[in-house]
Amino acid sequence: MARYLLFPGRHHLLTRFQGEYLTRLAVAEGDADGPATVVWAVTSANHSNTRRNPVPYHRREAAIERFSVLTGLRSVVVPVFDTVATGRFAEVTVKTVAAVTGLELTPADTVLACSTPEVAAMYERLGFPVAGVEAEVDPTPDRPWDVLLRLAGDDDGWRELAHPASVDVFDRYGLAGHVRSVVNDPVVGAEGGLTATRDYRSYAEAFAEAAQRKWDAVREHVRPGRIVDIGCGAGAVLELADREPALRESDLIGVEVARHLYEECVHKRAQGYFRNPNVFFYQRNVLGGAVFAPRSVDTTLTFALTHEIWSYGEQLSSVRRFVQAIYDHTVPGGVWINSDVCGPDGGDRPVRLRLSTADGANPPGPRTDLADGPASEVAAYVRGLSTRARLDQFAVDFAFPFDHRPVDGAPEVVETTLAAAMDFLTRKDYPDNWLSETREQFCGLEYADWKALLADVGFEIDPASGPLRNDWIGDHRLAPVASLSTLDGRPMDWPVTHVLLVARRPVNS
Repeated sequence: MARYLLFPGRHHLLTRFQGEYLTRLAVAEGDADGPATVVWAVTSANHSNTRRNPVPYHRREAAIERFSVLTGLRSVVVPVFDTVATGRFAEVTVKTVAAVTGLELTPADTVLACSTPEVAAMYERLGFPVAGVEAEVDPTPDRPWDVLLRLAGDDDGWRELAHPASVDVFDRYGLAGHVRSVVNDPVVGAEGGLTATRDYRSYAEAFAEAAQRKWDAVREHVRPGRIVDIGCGAGAVLELADREPALRESDLIGVEVARHLYEECVHKRAQGYFRNPNVFFYQRNVLGGAVFAPRSVDTTLTFALTHEIWSYGEQLSSVRRFVQAIYDHTVPGGVWINSDVCGPDGGDRPVRLRLSTADGANPPGPRTDLADGPASEVAAYVRGLSTRARLDQFAVDFAFPFDHRPVDGAPEVVETTLAAAMDFLTRKDYPDNWLSETREQFCGLEYADWKALLADVGFEIDPASGPLRNDWIGDHRLAPVASLSTLDGRPMDWPVTHVLLVARRPVNS
């Protein structure tokens, strides 16, 4: 006889089968005091809005409590946060249960309920008896994740397979549409980021270092009221906005798709980084549809975001949908301030690019297997290449067409387009995030394209808008190892690298 059933899992959706199975098992394993208590160890409890974990913990807990009422089972619900991968997952879970509830579960008083053989084996090594749940039945009934995927695929049959407790919570909180959006999102990965190869710690540090410069460039254009920073990173710019006396009555709202960065924002708010009580953060993918109600935002800020929308979405069509969404949620007279990288004017014209071969190794050809290696190996390899060799490697790894042709008799010189040259030159110095950097195109749009797009959607372009050239990059990153010239050999200056757009919705619109 057992006093407890330990039931670990993500538990995004509960099934009718689970209700029937756990009820039978709790009675069979119970004693004179009644059926065994079910201890729900809800794993990935600190994750939500990701393809692997679309439902937040508090909604999962609500469904479990409702499940307990409807089945008559006595339950204890314990959140288990994700840790680094470990073969001691079973021990960590048991210790978490003890820390949260005071229950010291042992093989003498607890049966494990688990259908995943790899997980069950960890508990068996600790001596826990195992009940296989779905794995005990032939044919195997739909598992919870299978039912969730039915829901995501618009198969209404999920309602017949799901337990009424989950159906009730999903209906009351509109979770079905949310799950469909997250699970089917082509942009966001399993862990809630744009790419699995990105080092979010280094990105957060870079955002923080550049925040003051970004804020100084845009603060005079910010309209008080409801201020939204889309792609807010770790919230560094909103921290500076929070210090502005003129914005003390404003709502400051950060939107971030990457789970790692969003969690840092929430942590900062909890730790008192913000003095304004009206600071809010949302984990959302802006490509998934409107985030804010029409005509509800006074100022929208976007920094280094639109090139990601271009790169990870459907290029111009995705950017246009995003611009339209910004326009729609902006109040008449409101402003969108966009600071990002920018393609050079006339980016399709052919140029010659001379690159150093003396600043690293020059292997006979680029590698085609970098995506299969760990990030540290990729970084070490790319860091060891000469600038000229990095170009060839970039051409292999770049997610967009990249045409270049070596010039006969001058192996250090290639012919390519101006935009392609700048896409490489602005990315060559990021070996630590090489595989994510090569998925992004910086030079997809030039300033003339931006002006036409904004005007077409309905924005008025403030005179403060315009393309910019980062001379520090030119002097320190480019000139020492590269030079540009026309096809007939005339030297060229470095073109523009960034753009500042201050776009206003007309007052009478």
